[in-house]
Formats: sequence, structure tokens, C-alpha cells
Amino acid sequence: MTTADTSPVGRARERGVQTLSLDSPATRNALSSALVTRLAASLAECAEDTDVRAVVLTHTGGTFCAGADLRDPPDPDAFVALLRQIVELPKPVVARVAGHVRAGGLGLLAACDITAAATGSTFAFTEVRIGVAPAVISLPLLPRTDPRALARYYLTGERFDASEAARTGLLTEHGDDVDAVLAPVLEGLRRSAPQGLAETKRLLTARVLETFDRDAADLTALSARLFSTAQAREGMTAFLERRDPAWVL
Repeated sequence: MTTADTSPVGRARERGVQTLSLDSPATRNALSSALVTRLAASLAECAEDTDVRAVVLTHTGGTFCAGADLRDPPDPDAFVALLRQIVELPKPVVARVAGHVRAGGLGLLAACDITAAATGSTFAFTEVRIGVAPAVISLPLLPRTDPRALARYYLTGERFDASEAARTGLLTEHGDDVDAVLAPVLEGLRRSAPQGLAETKRLLTARVLETFDRDAADLTALSARLFSTAQAREGMTAFLERRDPAWVL
């Protein structure tokens, strides 16, 4: 069943699996205030709907998510709340990626329970290149991914491929046909009891939620401070003007 929706989040359902699609391809599904608000509302509806067994988070266009919308960024507290909502949702959230993921989009992936991508997908933590840091997305990333890999990719902003993303723990699976990769996963979720899924997810996410409880306020404050600096203004301006920022050697 498909539901008509003019919002930046598309919706469709098949056999108990609710698909939510980031649907702002003109901005490469950047995290605008409108998209974050609508995605949070859609997830809340899924949490309350007893007919929803699992949620698939995917996208339209060639980019899963380009990170924060620099022209209409979400409130940092709202984005942290969205990440926590994905982690706490009493139903599994499965990310389906058939394109590219940057910056804040990697936080969405890390918050999901199971993540799969097409082989041609690419990933990058680009925050450092505009003068900020991957602060709030570290809440789900640090407990779930390889720390040495994060050190490299956080500090350099390099692109890496799906194979490397799987090696570091960012992805569960990857393959040429992401839907074929996910088919047995979704079938398994459909065969699992709602209570069993909810309680098992609670066990799996306990460490991640401890990180939110301990660090969310400090990392949100750090993000807000960095975005207000002169270097960040130069980095964002350079990005929008498609030029190198002043510090590039």
C-alpha cells in the first residue's frame, strides 16, 4: 500500500514493513528542518502502529543524505532527538542505501539497527573540511564502529566505499543488488514476534543509549559553538560557492 505524501518523506508499506524515503532529491536529501521534523513524525507513527513490524529508511535520487542543509539546517537538539528516536524505536529500523552518504547522513545510518548498501555507494565524514566536527553523529557512531577507522575518516574527510564501510561496522551488508541483500533480512523480521524484536533491540541498544545520556548535551553544545565560528562560516561559504576554503594548502 502506498500513501500519497507531498512532504520530504515518502511512505509505502508491504507486509508489515513500513518504508520511509528521504524525498528531497533536489537538495540530495540534505537534513533540513522540514525533513527532520517530518521524519520524526513518521517514525512516531510507526512506533504506535501495531501493523508495522519493521521500518526501512531509504531515499530517492542518487544520494541517501548529503548531511546538514546549510541553507535550512535543523535545530541541533531536534537532530539529536531524531537519532535517539531511531535507536529507541521499539521496532527494527533498517537502512537501505543505493547512493552516497555524507556527514549527518552517516549518523542516520549508525542509528539504524541493520544497514545495507549497494556496492557503488560512497561515504565521507566531510565536517572537518568545512571547519566543524562530526559531533552529534558521534553519539551512535562511536559505540558501533571501529575507532581507528573513525580516526582516519573523521580527520581526513576521505571518501570510502561500501566494502570499507562494512569492515568498519558502519554497514551490516553490501552487494550489487541492495534489495536482494535485504530480502532475507526483511523476511526474518516478518517472521519474528513483535515482543521479541522490541526486547532484543533494547538489549542491543543499551550501550548506545548510555552514550546519549552521558554526552548528548556536551556534543550538541560543541556543534552549536563550532558552527558559529569564523572558520565554519568560511568553510560553508566555500562549499556553497564550490571553491576551496582559505586554509587549503
